[in-house]
Amino acid sequence: MKTSAFFLAALSAGTLLLSSCGNNQSAETSTTAGTAAAADSAAGAGHSAMHHGAAAPDMMGLMHGMMKNMDNLPAAGNTDHDFAHMMMAHHKGAVEMSALELKEGKDATLRAMAEKINADQQQEILALEEFATRLDGAPANYKPEDPADPFTSQMKASMDGMMTNMGPASGNVDQDYAALMIPHHQSAVEMAKAELAHGRDTKLKQLAQQMITAQEQEIKQFKAWQTKNGGETKPAAAIYECPMGDSAPSNSPGKCPKCGMNLEKKA
Repeated sequence: MKTSAFFLAALSAGTLLLSSCGNNQSAETSTTAGTAAAADSAAGAGHSAMHHGAAAPDMMGLMHGMMKNMDNLPAAGNTDHDFAHMMMAHHKGAVEMSALELKEGKDATLRAMAEKINADQQQEILALEEFATRLDGAPANYKPEDPADPFTSQMKASMDGMMTNMGPASGNVDQDYAALMIPHHQSAVEMAKAELAHGRDTKLKQLAQQMITAQEQEIKQFKAWQTKNGGETKPAAAIYECPMGDSAPSNSPGKCPKCGMNLEKKA
């Protein structure tokens, strides 16, 4: 299955080499356990390791899991179809993060926001599923493999912005929920704007506009909470990119592993 070209951040699929079986049952059990451990290790590699470390059951880990799921989605080449599928995966990330806030968060304001976001985005996921099903097999109207394609470029920029604006996790569930939901929502807003600009399904574009209105308001609420609680977003780590777009963004300078050009710091 071909990975979506919206993102230049490539996922490394871990290839597991099974050990040969021993002569007794205990050896075979040991081999199986080792293989399972290797699988867990490989699953955390790739996209997550490329940005902020292995995925974990915390806010940052849930963000990484969402990005992995989005990276794994194949692009069909139809703007409406691909937007619906990508936004579903994006929304599921918000639902999981909100569930964690409701489980472990202490702040009443954030918990109330998490309840609303959880309910709203689950409802929108159901609507997006209907669009996605109806649009399966829709004719192609853009080039997902072409970085210069307007829709591809705009969708990629929405994810780049989210990765760039993710500061390091604090370990505090409330602080991390607010800090990470801001770039998460900003990314969704940019994706929805790409749908408004390039989508063709009138009803899906109406839903995209509703997302923009709701999530821009929630971004303001998260920022207001940060100002009140001393949890302003920390500066993000520098991002370096291949000028030719041949490889995934990196957190450190160096050369592109594909074309050999020097990576350039993104402003």
